[in-house]
Amino acid sequence: MNRYPLWKYLVIAVALLIGTLYTLPNFFGEAPAVQVSSAKSTVRVDAGLMDRVEAALKNAQVTHEGVTMDATGQNNFTVRARFTDPDTQLKAKDVITRALNPDSADPSYVVALNLVPRTPAWLTALKAAPMYLGLDLRGGVHFLMQVDMREAIQKRMEGLTGELRTLLREKNVRHSGISRAGNEVEVRFRDDETRKRADGLIRDFNRDLLVRDEGSGEDLRLVVSLNPNALRDIQANALKQNIGTLHNRINELGVSEPVIQQQGADRVVVQLPGVQDVARAKQILGRTATLEIRLVDDEAMAAGTSGAQSVPERRPDGSTRMVPLKRQVVVTGDQLIDANATFDENQRPAVAVTLDGRGGASMRQATRENLKKLMAIVLYEKGKGEAISVATIQGEFGNRFQITGQFTTQETNDLALLIRSGSLAAPMEIIEERTIGPSLGAENIKRGFNSTLYGFLAIAVFMIVYYRVFGLISAIALTANVMLLVALLSMLQATLTLPGIAAIALTLGMAIDANVLINERVREELRAGRTPQQAISEGYDKAFATILDSNITTLIAGVALLLFGSGPVRGFAVVHCLGILTSIFTAVFVSRAIVNLVYGSRKKLTSLSVGQIWKPGETAGANAK
Repeated sequence: MNRYPLWKYLVIAVALLIGTLYTLPNFFGEAPAVQVSSAKSTVRVDAGLMDRVEAALKNAQVTHEGVTMDATGQNNFTVRARFTDPDTQLKAKDVITRALNPDSADPSYVVALNLVPRTPAWLTALKAAPMYLGLDLRGGVHFLMQVDMREAIQKRMEGLTGELRTLLREKNVRHSGISRAGNEVEVRFRDDETRKRADGLIRDFNRDLLVRDEGSGEDLRLVVSLNPNALRDIQANALKQNIGTLHNRINELGVSEPVIQQQGADRVVVQLPGVQDVARAKQILGRTATLEIRLVDDEAMAAGTSGAQSVPERRPDGSTRMVPLKRQVVVTGDQLIDANATFDENQRPAVAVTLDGRGGASMRQATRENLKKLMAIVLYEKGKGEAISVATIQGEFGNRFQITGQFTTQETNDLALLIRSGSLAAPMEIIEERTIGPSLGAENIKRGFNSTLYGFLAIAVFMIVYYRVFGLISAIALTANVMLLVALLSMLQATLTLPGIAAIALTLGMAIDANVLINERVREELRAGRTPQQAISEGYDKAFATILDSNITTLIAGVALLLFGSGPVRGFAVVHCLGILTSIFTAVFVSRAIVNLVYGSRKKLTSLSVGQIWKPGETAGANAK
């Protein structure tokens, strides 16, 4: 008798049920929608914005199918309102734009047309969502950008030069000059005793520095450089900061599923599905934002006047106040080295800021002369400034200081990101650019779907004709395989591309190969004189080792593509590797469960419907139908 224990049937049933649930969202299509995202780094998207959008639509009597707030990245959110038809979508866009951006010359939000899945609420509650479509299936813009790492290192070395000059001046160590030579800083001395003292101070100042002695006589030098780990950290941080800055800027384009990822040591891939305006995309990606630290004009603030310049500050309660600034700029964004969320001595959330030597000297002088006064960090974009932090100067500080206040941990993370993302850490150059139209994307979807469908039907027909009932069971297992593969891709929120569709088609061929091995092995057992029940049991058991070996070797090749490939190659490899796993599960376990249900409980089973069994010297097998 061939029967699975009850728990195996339950595991297979649960797997198929989960696969069905997470595959379903891909069949509901997309609905016209209006997407609202932040147009400024200092404007946050929260539940209050969702309420404003709903109120605007209600006042204008525009019917919608729902307003939701969705995450589009780390700490980035967008509000989306769905509609039944494109005409209502266009009307709603105008209504929302007027409500959220009363000043069209200085918009706070980007209101864009988009398409969102029509997934029912009960599936959304289960976190079931359709796969994303890549550029080749939806259309859009692809950029490959290269980061100038030499500029990032040079910027750090310039900052280090100023830091060393400030350090030696504060410690009253006399030197003959400090200069930068490539990726090294040379400090010259007239006597060895002073050089030794400076050597100790510099080593204690920063453990990431390598210091060596050079020269003789009156030409004594300390050559200071960064160790390899510090250089790697600079490059990694520059790339991370640039990616964060690009995320903030792409929000303006209203792209729902942008792909911004590192490629290699110094390149960033930017894919913007649905964007066709290449010039607009390049303008935003290459935009220059600047950061300034300036003193607040307390007298003008008390008098309610504007001072030399006034900028808005958004308060934690959502209100806005104007902050008058003095004309003098204390520190500029290019003097900023780093900013990180931390905690102060009282374990309150704070932001730790590090400046270069020149910025530290300016900050020290400004804070010494303006104790207990206000200082503002101002972010300028498109020529308009906004204060992202206004704090009281509590004491004199220089290169390193903390910004404290009534912050939450999340707010300090956001503030540190804003400070770091005020500008790119290193210049970036677009070295590759591609544009794909939406009509081509729709054609690619149609052709890819049809090729997979026709391939599946051809395989199913062949298996049913050649292997009869066992062929029908193989076709059912093949359907379960495709369903589970699509479910896994949907659960992982993978982006489906043309190479991915090709990998699905390849998976069909590989999956049916396992069923062919099983069916032929069952035939061989029948040919050898085994009873039908024995043929089923031994056929599956003996075929399993062959199936496992063949799939593991293919899986190794797929993992190699995944580890060392990039772009479309990795997309193919992901689907390929997942397809191998689902193929083994469905071909071996799902198909055997069905066979057990069909034949396993028959005590007097005399034949199997597995096609013709050819024996030597016989026309057809007596124990086959």
